[in-house]
Amino acid sequence: MIEGWVTRDANTPLQPMQPVAFSRSSPSEPLPAIEVDERRTFQPIEGFGFSLTGGSAYLLAGLHADERAALLHELFGPGEDCVGLSCLRLSIGASDLGRKDFSYWGLRRGTKAPDIGLFKLSAGDREVVPMLQEILKINPAVKIIAAPWSAPPWMKSNGSYIAGRLKPEYYAAYAQYFVKYIEEMRAQGIHVSAVTPQNEPQNPRNEPSMVMSAAEQAAFIKVLGPAMRKAAPDTDILCWDHNCDGIDYPLAVLADPEARAYVDGVAWHLYNGGPEAMSQVHAQYPRTKVYFTEQWISATEEFMPALRWHTKNVIIGTLRNDSRTALEWNLASDPRYALHSRLGAVGALGGITIGTAIRPRHGAPAIAATITRNPGYYLMAHAARYIRQGSVRVHSSEADGLPNVVCVTPESRLVMVVMNDSESPKRFQLRHHGATATLELGAGDIATLRWPPSLEQRGES
Repeated sequence: MIEGWVTRDANTPLQPMQPVAFSRSSPSEPLPAIEVDERRTFQPIEGFGFSLTGGSAYLLAGLHADERAALLHELFGPGEDCVGLSCLRLSIGASDLGRKDFSYWGLRRGTKAPDIGLFKLSAGDREVVPMLQEILKINPAVKIIAAPWSAPPWMKSNGSYIAGRLKPEYYAAYAQYFVKYIEEMRAQGIHVSAVTPQNEPQNPRNEPSMVMSAAEQAAFIKVLGPAMRKAAPDTDILCWDHNCDGIDYPLAVLADPEARAYVDGVAWHLYNGGPEAMSQVHAQYPRTKVYFTEQWISATEEFMPALRWHTKNVIIGTLRNDSRTALEWNLASDPRYALHSRLGAVGALGGITIGTAIRPRHGAPAIAATITRNPGYYLMAHAARYIRQGSVRVHSSEADGLPNVVCVTPESRLVMVVMNDSESPKRFQLRHHGATATLELGAGDIATLRWPPSLEQRGES
């Protein structure tokens, strides 16, 4: 028996579907068919989630403790009534969705020899570590990927948080910066699973930002790699961390055998290009893992067009192209989208919107914050609630107008995310080991389906 839920519009997200039975009988009508075969396996799934930006952590920290605990459980809890987020991306230092530019390693005036003892994890975005600690109490297995938006300005060619390049004479110091960050996070009970040398290395227009060519990234990885192998051997290094139209960049890094020895994977965004770029690189370097780490939803987008595009590309598209993760951009935004740097993204809609709670004086009862669940929230609910960490993508055939991806969970259930990418209702068949189920999706509907792996378990004939 197939169970699941469907989203048809902004007013009816995640509606339970009427269960549909499999049958051994021959179908009576010719319909598009999706064939599923869990014996043909692909990449493991390591998690779905968002970036816990400084602004996101600040908004969460502003909630009353009880409100925050309930919301974090809803987002990260293990139950099937929870979204099931299992991966977070962090900025090493400031990102463009924080309250100020900062790095963890300042340089005193007149100092000629940099002192890593000046490293301060509390230099900015102080709410991030406490929020992570609360989240990890709910789900200790949350995977954390961290990336810098900029090196400390004193290491850069222009001395600025914006653009500029990392000076070669500071490669060793910058490698120390990464190692110290990982060690300081570890001391707080936080394991950083992977780092990338630079967020969006070909985007000098953001704040903070830093330009890093493929040759420069390969050269830096040759310094960073040995330092991390010694101090943090269980933290991966992912190269690139930018758009799917930049296939030549990761290929150039991986073509350097000395750098490739330290590169565990490639990270991708989707502001340009298509997700097939990820599998093109993976085909040439099949031992290199694939991670999708960022895509934003604009506050100007309508609910269903945003949800449909991101389902088709960020969930189905990236997983079908070898990605182990699918991450959206910021976890939380405020109603005015005010938490960003001067040149940072304006109108980046979080997975949730947190309105300011009102705390009256003189002992009057507080007015709870307003929590709005946005397209990114429902996108992750469609994927993460059933496809938990440890799942594995399996074969599912392509069918015209029915983008889909299927995974088998650690409990051996099959889970499909499928959408009707057409402007009219569509009936189709789901075929699995000689059994067939007939389903129908309305125009633009998005569905998550789940069923056990054998007819014996289903109790069907």
